[in-house]
Amino acid sequence: MSTVPGVIPHVPSVHPEHHHRDIQGGSARAAVFGVSDGLVSNMGLILGVAGADPAPAIVRLAGLAGLVSGAISMAAGEYNSMRVQSELLERELRLEARELRRRPEHETAELAEIYEDRGVEPAEARQIAEAMMRDPEIALETHAREELGIDPGQLGSPRGAAVSSFVAFSLGAIVPLAPWFVAEGSAAKVASLVLGVAAAMVVGVLVARSTDRPVVRAVCRQVVFTVVPAAITFVIGSALGVGTG
Repeated sequence: MSTVPGVIPHVPSVHPEHHHRDIQGGSARAAVFGVSDGLVSNMGLILGVAGADPAPAIVRLAGLAGLVSGAISMAAGEYNSMRVQSELLERELRLEARELRRRPEHETAELAEIYEDRGVEPAEARQIAEAMMRDPEIALETHAREELGIDPGQLGSPRGAAVSSFVAFSLGAIVPLAPWFVAEGSAAKVASLVLGVAAAMVVGVLVARSTDRPVVRAVCRQVVFTVVPAAITFVIGSALGVGTG
C-alpha cells in the first residue's frame, strides 16, 4: 500500500460484517415481523371470540380493540427499545470523543495497531492513523467504526421505528378482521381463516427472503404459527360459547 501526503487511503474495515444497525434492511425485517405479529395475534383473538358465537358486532369490536392495543404496544416497545439503544451508543461516542481530546497520542497508536493487524506495514499504519486523527470528525467516526463497531450516522430513528411497527402490526391485524365488516357467521369465520392462511404464506415468503432461509420451511412454519393458536382459541371460545348471534 502506498500513501500520498495529505490523502487518506482507503482501508477496509476490520469488521466489515459488524454494523450497529442496517437501517434499510433492518427496517424491512422489522416490518415483516410486525405484520406477522399482527396477523397471528389478531387472528387468534378474532376466531377465539367468533368461536363463542356472539353477535358479529362483538367480533368486530374485539378485532378492532386487538388491532389498536397491539399496534400501540408494538410501537411503544419499539420506540423505547430504540431510544435506549441510541442513548447508549451516543454515550459511547461521547466517551470516545473525550478520549480523543484527552489522549490523542494513545488513540493514534490504537488506530495504527488496528491497521497493522490488518497487514499494513507499521510505518504506513502510523501515517494513516495520523492522517485520520488530523480531523476530529473523521477521527471520531474512524474510531467509532473500528473500535466500537458503530456508524455514527446510522444510530436509527426511534420515531421512525415506532411508526413502522404501528403500521406493520395494523396491516397484519386487519387481514382476519376485514371479512367481519361485510359478512357474519360461518362465512366470516371461513373468510378470516382463508385470508389469514394466505397472508401467512406471503409473510413466510418475505421472512425467508429476509433471513435467507428455505422458502417452503418458512412458509410452513408461518402457517402453523398462525393457524394453531387460532384453532386453540376457537376451540376455547366454542367451549365457552355465549350463543347471542
